[in-house]
Amino acid sequence: MDIKLRRYFCWSTIFVVLSCISSHASASENKSPDGKAAIVNATIITQADLDREVGVFQQRLMSQGKVLNESQLLETKKRVLEGLINVELLYQEAQKQGTEVSDEAINKQLGNVKSRFPNEDEFKKSLSKMNLTESLLISHIKRALIVQQFIDEKYAQSVTVSEKETRAYYDANPAAFKQPEQVKASHILIKVSPQADEPQKAAARKKIEVAQQRVKKGEDFAAVAKEVSQGPSGERGGDLGYFRRGQMMKPFEEAAFALKPGEVSDIVETSFGYHLIKLFDKKPEGTLAYEEIKDKIQPYLKQKKVREQVDLYVAELRGKAKVEQFLN
Repeated sequence: MDIKLRRYFCWSTIFVVLSCISSHASASENKSPDGKAAIVNATIITQADLDREVGVFQQRLMSQGKVLNESQLLETKKRVLEGLINVELLYQEAQKQGTEVSDEAINKQLGNVKSRFPNEDEFKKSLSKMNLTESLLISHIKRALIVQQFIDEKYAQSVTVSEKETRAYYDANPAAFKQPEQVKASHILIKVSPQADEPQKAAARKKIEVAQQRVKKGEDFAAVAKEVSQGPSGERGGDLGYFRRGQMMKPFEEAAFALKPGEVSDIVETSFGYHLIKLFDKKPEGTLAYEEIKDKIQPYLKQKKVREQVDLYVAELRGKAKVEQFLN
């Protein structure tokens, strides 16, 4: 499904660096009549590039039942465009300094993307839906790897975090390690639009009822989900992993948290359609012990140090660059 490619595409173009850089707005905003979102030292970032990345964020939010209003969408566009500009500046600098990556590394990442699809045809269909070609995807993978290699060589390899720093951070931020109640669940989804007419709703309802009867008769929930679920989690047997309150739509959340491990809900209706939910585990609210979390604090603090250094470096590059923005 194209959601898999979208997730990877977001990583390959901006995630590696956007997560490490704060925005430094400096260029004027105009409207471009010719499909340009920005020009960075004569290199064009297209409106299509921007729309593709913004679409990734919107799709993630929609999967949680959230929709951006007009002002939130505009703010998201601004932030994503700033990230794309910053990546482009770092890429240009990496090229100047001769940073290279091997064909083997590029092919490995391409293989990782393709492995998420059942076959080559599905992969190509996803490319087509996103108005991409395989060669363009490879180009983006190469750029992302070059930027990451550049950051690693310039900053990440020399940054260290001591045990003392890790422990100090844990002790100084107790609220950060509070764990809200969480549940681990899977679901089967039969989609139906809120605007669907009664016959369409009835047809969808019939499908979820058939799935419900199969589960009640003892069929494996994951197997039924793989066969009939119309959500992106279907190929994983409906697995949604752990989630806390506020991450799912209210009717779905209420039904999931009311279940006991091993139980399957009655049919739940949301704006996505009809669901069956199976609960696998519950984690009560609590505070993570230092030993449980220290191995995650260390890379977080290292990333924070690298981010601060890259942040300053990008500000330098922005100060010397010619950047024009045309936000539509």
